[in-house]
Amino acid sequence: MSCNPSFGGIGKGVLVREVDAMDGLCGRMADLGGVQFRILNRSKGPAVHGPRAQVDRVIYKRNMLQTLQTYAGLDIKAGSVADILLDRSTELDEQALKRLASQDSTLATSSATVVGVRLESGEIIRARKVVITTGTFLGGEIHIGLKAFPSGRKGEAASIGLSKSLKDAGFRLGRMKTGTPPRLDGLTIDYSRMPKQLGDMPVSSFSFIHDSVPHANDQVVCYQTHTTPAVHDMIRANFDQSIHIRETIRGPRYCPSLESKVKRFSEKESHLIWLEPEGLPEHTSTVYPNGISNTMPEDIQQKFLRMIPGLENVVMTQPGYGVEYDHVDPRELKRTLETKRVTGLYMAGQINGTTGYEEAAAQGLLAGANAGLAAVHSKGECESQEAPQLTLDRSDGYLGVLIDDLITRGVNEPYRVFTARSEYRLSSRANNADLRLTRRAAALGLVRDSARLARLDTVEADMAHAQAMLEQVVHLPHIWEAQMGGSRRVVRDGVRKSALDMIRKGFLSEDLWAGARDPENVPPEHIPKARKLAGGPEISAIVPAWADVPLDIRQRVVTEAMYHGHLRQLSAEANTFKREESMRLPADIDYSKVRVLSHEEVDKLSIVRPDTFGAAKRIDGITPGGILALLKYVRQNRAAQSA
Repeated sequence: MSCNPSFGGIGKGVLVREVDAMDGLCGRMADLGGVQFRILNRSKGPAVHGPRAQVDRVIYKRNMLQTLQTYAGLDIKAGSVADILLDRSTELDEQALKRLASQDSTLATSSATVVGVRLESGEIIRARKVVITTGTFLGGEIHIGLKAFPSGRKGEAASIGLSKSLKDAGFRLGRMKTGTPPRLDGLTIDYSRMPKQLGDMPVSSFSFIHDSVPHANDQVVCYQTHTTPAVHDMIRANFDQSIHIRETIRGPRYCPSLESKVKRFSEKESHLIWLEPEGLPEHTSTVYPNGISNTMPEDIQQKFLRMIPGLENVVMTQPGYGVEYDHVDPRELKRTLETKRVTGLYMAGQINGTTGYEEAAAQGLLAGANAGLAAVHSKGECESQEAPQLTLDRSDGYLGVLIDDLITRGVNEPYRVFTARSEYRLSSRANNADLRLTRRAAALGLVRDSARLARLDTVEADMAHAQAMLEQVVHLPHIWEAQMGGSRRVVRDGVRKSALDMIRKGFLSEDLWAGARDPENVPPEHIPKARKLAGGPEISAIVPAWADVPLDIRQRVVTEAMYHGHLRQLSAEANTFKREESMRLPADIDYSKVRVLSHEEVDKLSIVRPDTFGAAKRIDGITPGGILALLKYVRQNRAAQSA
């Protein structure tokens, strides 16, 4: 964790759960090192709940390193990669490669195959498949005030040779930027005037295999403060002291720097700051001030920090800084995250134009899985068949949305996941990632933990039992009215309705906290403002056995019931979507030969080279008429080839 000491959030927390469902590590490690856990958006519906955890850097790093060092089949070698080794299938001279890199088009077929990497030490490592996850180190440059120097993170060297190697291979590189706030000594902060933010109790873990977390009962406290007009005036007066705020290179829109906020929201007199401990008190006193990422000179940073309420005597232990770095146009990628230009070369994380640990972890899992599946397949005896692949579409989850957005739309700013990006968010929730993805990953050999699979069997059986329990309680409308004490009117249509039907119609509710823990042991300030699932009397008042059902199962069943009508509609839409996704487009189409397509449509289709008609429809600027013309062209070509 090179920046914020936290995992998850709105949209991002679902991604972490999806990674965990496919046996990725970051959710489990966040649980073990988590020192404050919260569900964001708790007052809204379950579809937009965002699990989040503050994580102790020391514990996280220790547990992750121990896990990786003992991971079956994994060898770790430290070194800096300087060059990608390629075997070219076609002879392309240096001028041809430069021309390809400058064109807004993608090769229909790869021009090379990766065969390994060369380290800066000169050592060569041969490999059939290579995954690049460079973070902000690819051509990285740190900015503090007017100072700029090569680096991907404070105190660590940038990857310059690899950036050149990618350019030489013909890839189009863009430039993006991000930043990090100064670090503060928590012992020099006056918290007495600041509102507290406590963790949730009981804790909601990230991993589906964890019932509890080690630090549930000793969670750290975060605090809230804010900037002031004096801070904003100082920032404005020193805009000329930062080279990072130039607009030619795009930074993250959804967590902008303090300079950007002052510039873009000049009417605001203050911006919130969350003071987040970087770990347990016995490990560190460092505090991460979330909300004031900036690249001002160090002396300016120290001055404006002491204008913030509660920070009048604060000691800055590390200045904030900005990072510019190279990224590859993600439209260069297939749905597996293998590059179109180079066979066997995969990319994940910031190199694809995304921002955040969660997006990087999800891409890393998908790219690594597909590279591994392809490598194992290439050793086998069935090379004429296609290798199995882990590919997810938009209806499968947020990882599918992330990949689809990247490869069909590209990026012009650091991309982050949030719930509004998914049209299937009612069915792609944090609390059902295991039901959606674990068996699918297991079928590909990614999930081999028998305990995880047995746990999923239990969850599915318990949900079926709980649902059957609700379906067995059946009454006529007037009986239901009496059961609810006459507080609600039920349409007297003479049709018998089950308790499950009544939940679907919003007549019965579920208390999120009932039975979770003895209320006497839960301080009131730890219980967030959480609305009940559905409305009316509680289910257990009507179905007494419901109280014996585990809380997690009750929440899952009631959530499914709440969204029942919407989920049926989404299921029909998803089936239509998947039909369109199954209609494949040839990789070598010459779009300039498709009549009716405008020049703009030809250009955009040539850049993205979508693999399906569904993907072609989602490219900005492609018209319905263009899709019909493309469909007609492909059908005619196939008919001519089969004649």
